Amino acid sequence: MAIDTEKLLNWTFEEVCHDYVQRDAILYALGLGLGRDPLNKQELPYIYEKDLAVLPTFAVTLATPGLWVKDPATNITLEGLVHGAQSANFNAPLPPQANITGKARISQVYDRGATKGAVVVVERSIHDTHSGLLYCTLEQTLILRADGGFGGEPPPDNNLSIPLSPPHQAIAYKTTPGQAILYRLSGDWNPLHIDPCVAQRAGFQQPILHGYCSYGIAGWATCLASNRDPLLLKTLQCQFTGPVIPGDRLIFEFWQADADKWLFQAQTNNRVVLAKGLATFNE
Repeated sequence: MAIDTEKLLNWTFEEVCHDYVQRDAILYALGLGLGRDPLNKQELPYIYEKDLAVLPTFAVTLATPGLWVKDPATNITLEGLVHGAQSANFNAPLPPQANITGKARISQVYDRGATKGAVVVVERSIHDTHSGLLYCTLEQTLILRADGGFGGEPPPDNNLSIPLSPPHQAIAYKTTPGQAILYRLSGDWNPLHIDPCVAQRAGFQQPILHGYCSYGIAGWATCLASNRDPLLLKTLQCQFTGPVIPGDRLIFEFWQADADKWLFQAQTNNRVVLAKGLATFNE
């Protein structure tokens, strides 16, 4: 049965309350690969509880709506689902520990055709439960590879383009063979990232790294390339164009568009895995 645009746009998500503590924020940073060099003073504030700072991208792990796509009423073919893109607007720094509330909704449903699938955009806002302070707004783009051709509107063009000129900065970031095993402790328990049999059934030779992990690495790498404080990160977006295998060496390329705006992409083994990346910073 085909997916129903109106049903998805009116899908009801329960508000999710989530308590996190310092240990959770530290574990997230370790899952991105911080802490491998115990003498790296740039990384220490995000992995040491003394005056702990929280990486803005930690927000992607908070108050998630869970595997709502498994509900048969969505008519989504679960085996064809992939995380296509991620974006975020960071409004306020996350404290070292907090009680937060997540509010989710499906904001867009597009049809790319029977052979290319459908697109669903899930928006999630993260608020302080007590004060109501908005910490961030997240947009997760899901590609439903087996669910296109239902007669919906096509997705708009993404006009963001990476320059053809040589990058202004380039950074190599080595992931580790066990990185997905560690990162999943931040809340993404999809067996695709740990179970070889599940990965092979999905068409991969081995478990792959989480898209959210690659996204967090991109945020950290952008701060290194721009020499900016991660707590000043304002927006971060990118598309996932290929799987990252734990142990891959990611090559990030950055172009500075203006003082507070950077474009980027990342590749490994001569294939682009993160495309149309954009990061902006507060002054």
